Amino acid sequence: MKKYQVLSGSVLKMIALITMMIDHTAAWVLSQADFALVPIWIVGKENITIYYICRLIGRTAFPLYCFLLAEGFAYTKNRKRYGLNLLVFAILSEPVWDLVHSGQFFNKGQNVFFTLFFGFIAMYFYERFKDKKILCCISVLGVLIFASFFGADYGWNGVGLVLFMHVMREKTAARTVLGCCFFGKQWKVVPAFAIMNLYNGKRGFIKGKVGKYLFYAAYPLHIFVLYLIRLKYFGY
Repeated sequence: MKKYQVLSGSVLKMIALITMMIDHTAAWVLSQADFALVPIWIVGKENITIYYICRLIGRTAFPLYCFLLAEGFAYTKNRKRYGLNLLVFAILSEPVWDLVHSGQFFNKGQNVFFTLFFGFIAMYFYERFKDKKILCCISVLGVLIFASFFGADYGWNGVGLVLFMHVMREKTAARTVLGCCFFGKQWKVVPAFAIMNLYNGKRGFIKGKVGKYLFYAAYPLHIFVLYLIRLKYFGY
């Protein structure tokens, strides 16, 4: 198995970023473009369009982000700073997230950085209280419930997936099978879990604070660019 583990954490980050951008482009731009909604072919009852293909590719992104967050939690030397970075970028990303969803600086749902932040908190509570099972369950459940009421993207499912990735770090086969079942339409996330299994445990080419923060900043920046594109061509 190890001979197939050829992808560094940096490569996984780039795959996650690119597939996320493809997904968001489809959701916020191509969904309004007639050419992207014309069926290319039909499989059963499913119309296969450019929009559909892009959203399908996008299903790879979130599981990879959850996996990378769990890896970062395991390897970071400063968990407090790691969690604070997630929270800061969640707050910075919220205005453009709201803008692209509602056209104004308010939206009932919150961006995925909040989901990842709550996932970080869930992992922290799990590690802090795992020897006290009742307290561990109560604290983690509290995070899941709060994230759901808060309106974090993917809700409690997203936070739960982050925790799942953390708990199953050393159980690759079980993580793959159970992780795919975690989603309603399992086959759509199979590529994400296949890619995780190619991870070699190395950091890769994204190193230092500049690379790390550019990776974080790509999230709000690409959302803002997509909003401007949609505004120019579709008027909202």
